[in-house]
Amino acid sequence: MENPRPEKVAVVEEVRKRFSESDAVLLTEYRGIKVSELAQLRAALRQAGGEYTVYKNTLVRFATRDLGLDLDDQLTGPTAIAFVPTGGGGDPVSVAKALREFAKGNPNLVIKGGVLGEKLLSAGDAVALADVAPREELLARLAGLMAAPMQQFAGLLQAVPRSFAYGLAALIEQQGGAPEASAPAAEESTEAEAPVAEAPVEDAVEDAADEAPAAEDITETPEASADADAAPEAQTDDAPADAEADTQEG
Repeated sequence: MENPRPEKVAVVEEVRKRFSESDAVLLTEYRGIKVSELAQLRAALRQAGGEYTVYKNTLVRFATRDLGLDLDDQLTGPTAIAFVPTGGGGDPVSVAKALREFAKGNPNLVIKGGVLGEKLLSAGDAVALADVAPREELLARLAGLMAAPMQQFAGLLQAVPRSFAYGLAALIEQQGGAPEASAPAAEESTEAEAPVAEAPVEDAVEDAADEAPAAEDITETPEASADADAAPEAQTDDAPADAEADTQEG
């Protein structure tokens, strides 16, 4: 622009800023739409998180050229632009759906194209954008896809102990049942106690064997043999005495 007026410069700067701060921009032609109908469309777009504004095509061209966007083919006829501000709570899909729903009841609204991020959209692309699932639904699907592997992994962890238990039970059954733990324990206790019980018996036998020679030695002493010899003599002396006594009495 040669010697632009300040107000035009301000509008160009405004359009440039709104393009830069939007996730998506959809260009429409509103020829033949009444003011009241435009108000209804603005309300529907506002509810979807968008903003609907009318600008002169010439000023929009200057703004988009500064941003490196070639939208000259779409900037023909009376143009109104639907902006989807970044962080405004809306999403391009919802705004595209709102435009399509309004166009069903009012054919005078024509969606000409736009910009999604840094990608230029044709009229067909802009209409197809309305067929995409809303952001909330896409996030829900993504969460479901992320949760599915975790659920499968949790199920696998739960199945491992069960599989181990089933395998152990099958192995026990194949081996003829679980071995009794009480029998080996009893045998071990008997074997452990046996040497303790036998030890005193062997000691007693040895003690008896050691004591036996001591008794033989006592019987073989001279005093013992003398006493044994004296006993018959005493019996011999008593016998004649008794005989003499019987003779005297007779």
